[in-house]
Formats: sequence, C-alpha cells, structure tokens
Amino acid sequence: MKLVVDLNRCQGYAQCAFLAPDVFTMHGEESLLYDPQADDEHRDTVAQAVAACPVQAIFVDAVDAVDGTEPATRSER
Repeated sequence: MKLVVDLNRCQGYAQCAFLAPDVFTMHGEESLLYDPQADDEHRDTVAQAVAACPVQAIFVDAVDAVDGTEPATRSER
C-alpha cells in the first residue's frame, strides 16, 4: 500500500505512531518518520492510524477499511 502524510498538516499528535509503530515513528517531539510503501500486513493498523489522525494528515491508496468496506479514494475524503 502507498502512504502519503501531509507533513505541513501533521501536528505531531503521534496517534499513528502509537497505533502502527512498524510504519510510523516520531523523531524527536514533533518530527514524523514513516514508510511510504508499507507492507500489506500492516493494513489494519494503518487504517486505524488514518482514522485516528486528528488533523486527517494521512492518505492511503489500496488499503481496505477495517470494517471490510471499500477503501476511500482521495476525492472521497
């Protein structure tokens, strides 16, 4: 799956790093590092991180929602 984080929008709340630590990590107190080509095995935790982001800074292509519905595209967000 392909991830993009809008780092201008990201405020460093670190919900993504808490929910999907294999994909997102905090570097210092406010800098986010992430794997833009996360493995499919992290699909569920990434979907939870996307939903938990308070500023909606994480965008994902080709990830199924946790509830089994179709994934949202960028235009649906």
